[in-house]
Amino acid sequence: MDEATRHIEPPAYFTRLATRLEPTADIVKKTLKSRGRVVHLLYLKSVVDMMQLQEIVVKPFYEMSAEQNFPEYIQSLPYETKMPTGDEEVLIEITKGNVFVMIDKQITLLELKIVAANAVQEAIMEPTVHGPQLGLSESSETNINLMRQRYHKPSLIIEPMQLEDASNRDIALIYDGERVNLQLLKKIRKRILTLDVELVQASGDLQYYLNNKKYSLFPTSLLTERPDRILHNMAVGKVIILVDGSPHAIIAPTTFFDFMLSMEDAYYSFWVVSLIRFLRYAGLFTCIMLPSIYVGVTSYTPEVLRTELALTVAASRIGVPYPSFIEVFFMLIFIELLTEASMRLPNSISATATTVGGLILGTAAVEAALTSNIMVIVVSLVAISTFVIPISEMNYAVRVCRFLLLLYTTVFGLAGMILGMLGLLLYLVNKDSFGEPYLRMFWKNRQEELKVDDS
Repeated sequence: MDEATRHIEPPAYFTRLATRLEPTADIVKKTLKSRGRVVHLLYLKSVVDMMQLQEIVVKPFYEMSAEQNFPEYIQSLPYETKMPTGDEEVLIEITKGNVFVMIDKQITLLELKIVAANAVQEAIMEPTVHGPQLGLSESSETNINLMRQRYHKPSLIIEPMQLEDASNRDIALIYDGERVNLQLLKKIRKRILTLDVELVQASGDLQYYLNNKKYSLFPTSLLTERPDRILHNMAVGKVIILVDGSPHAIIAPTTFFDFMLSMEDAYYSFWVVSLIRFLRYAGLFTCIMLPSIYVGVTSYTPEVLRTELALTVAASRIGVPYPSFIEVFFMLIFIELLTEASMRLPNSISATATTVGGLILGTAAVEAALTSNIMVIVVSLVAISTFVIPISEMNYAVRVCRFLLLLYTTVFGLAGMILGMLGLLLYLVNKDSFGEPYLRMFWKNRQEELKVDDS
């Protein structure tokens, strides 16, 4: 082998990395040669922007005169990524869309990745009449750009991290360095670094693992798609966690009351917001307690009702072959099935399905004496009240609590309902979110409210 051929041959390090990637079909090993200069490129064409590679690396290489220093030009590019140590870490960077550039012994990683899902999406799960209508993107870089555009403070910190799972997904901690509680930040950082999971695919996965309690019913962090909710929480010292490839961000810590807030509350007057919040909490108690109250009153203590109302309820149940608790369970399970079906079906079909299920089947069930008119009204109120809760995670938790409370009432009557509510309250009082009491009320711009213990 002559000297010229030996110069063109890829170095051993380059060959070793390429061999590790070679079973994949989208690997590209390219050697550029001109005027005695040789550059070796290694990348995956499925994740690299070919136009940028052509304009930034290939074209200047052939157009640059012999007197100009191409290695220095490559190192001066703003696309350069910090070179990790170890073959495995370098290979991970290549799979993320970095181009491995080798000029003699100079090694550089250029971030020229192409992101197919960087478009900002419309807010679907948290729609509002006022305020921003667009949510986040699946690209974390686009999401960070959104934060920077809306939060112009030098204390805004972006802290990159990487999950140690099969996906090696990039995540970012975002917080205001002047407002965040350092003990809280340390606790969240430690929780992420000590995660031992096989695969994290989205923010929802990470939220579940951060919870660190398999059978916890209530969420201890909040999943959002709205930039204004992110900024609202970041301004009071909370930490935002972004996962690359997921259009949702995690907010931690959270309290119970955070899940009852809609971002529209910030855009209306005091009295309007007060009325909306009152209706929201009334809906919360209605959807949890109304089925239990119905069973407790009709089956155990009908004397608490006015005589006329008790007779009306009794008359409506004439011909119904089951006791009231079976009737309630039957109708609640029916409404849960209807809700799940309407969420999974395409938009064009879901409206038809809910109409058929809610009106036609409901009417048919009453006419067949499988349920009473009063029960249909109760279930309809419960269904409507459930959707008043702004955050879907709390919505699911409340639905589970409703069934548990109904079970207590079925066994012990109204006393069981009170006992169940007391147990739920005790559970929430003893719960915490990253050290912060779950029922604690945060007040905006009150730093002392965000202090957590070191446990």
